[in-house]
Amino acid sequence: MKHKIGFIGLGLIGGSIAKAIRQYYPDYEIVAFDKNKESLALATQESMIDVAATTIDNNFQNCNYIFLCAPVAYNTAYLKQLTEYLNDDCILTDVGSVKTNIHEEVQNLGIGKYFIGGHPMAGSEKSGYSNSKAMLIENAYYILTPGGEVGLEYISDFTELISSLGAIPMVLTAEEHDFITAGVSHLPHIIASALVNLVKTLDNDAEYMKTIAAGGFRDITRIASSSPVMWQQICMENHENISNVLDDYIRMLIQIRCSIDNKEADNIFDMFASSKDYRDSIDIVDNSLIPRSYVLYIDVADEAGAIATIATILATEKVSIKNIGIIHNREFEDGVLKIEFYTDAALEQAKVLLTKRNYKICER
Repeated sequence: MKHKIGFIGLGLIGGSIAKAIRQYYPDYEIVAFDKNKESLALATQESMIDVAATTIDNNFQNCNYIFLCAPVAYNTAYLKQLTEYLNDDCILTDVGSVKTNIHEEVQNLGIGKYFIGGHPMAGSEKSGYSNSKAMLIENAYYILTPGGEVGLEYISDFTELISSLGAIPMVLTAEEHDFITAGVSHLPHIIASALVNLVKTLDNDAEYMKTIAAGGFRDITRIASSSPVMWQQICMENHENISNVLDDYIRMLIQIRCSIDNKEADNIFDMFASSKDYRDSIDIVDNSLIPRSYVLYIDVADEAGAIATIATILATEKVSIKNIGIIHNREFEDGVLKIEFYTDAALEQAKVLLTKRNYKICER
């Protein structure tokens, strides 16, 4: 029997998942609803969807999977509209950045046995279907948060689907997900925004701080350029976890200030040494304190020899590479392949060489 996939929302994430499904499963029927008629028209023109629904209606009957990819603010209303189209052969999922609230609403509606929360750790500072691409979720972590009522066979089936699209599934509880993302995603965005606003406040009319900040400061605060609307919604939805993590962070800042005020050299050293060791275990970074990293990001398909080809192009022109690898957590970022160089000159030379060969360089 032919599989049928439904999408509520066909923006950046929904469009990318739909394109990935079309790439790997060209015979699947895809039906989509989106308030943006231009997105539906473009997806139809590109043969990415078979049915462009103007409302949530009978077109969504008999779906094997329904992906809820709308903004968080609309999810509750859409859940209620979808209940009549769910059956024992259908898995309902979402792609939101916060999981506890939607799980609670699913329970209130009595549809827990159909629902598996989802969060692909991929994205971009750009938005909309026109910026979607099948490779967006390739080699990206895709967190799954099944509730207690959903059967193991549903979890197994959905995990297999996500894996087949090139993503890396990881199963967590909704509570674990929201606490983890509060620490490694939501708090860093708040810190970056606060730090940028602090420098803006402290700067003088000549804007010397802004001028000097063009190096390492710009690198570590890049995520402050993300969508204010999206981050407002995330802070509202995950406020309790963010507040708890903020409390711990504020206490740590107070301890750091006390150590600096009292010139406690050992404590200051231990803070930097501990953070360096842990950071180095996550990724390879420069050994200086706040380095200016020479990094570029490239959109490249996850195909055999893709990395080797790029490395050969650069090596032929004697461009030294410090580090190269696939980015697995690309939420709110462009680029699949990260290449780090030793010097700015090497970085600029690499940009020229790869652009000439039609590689897409993602500016950060």
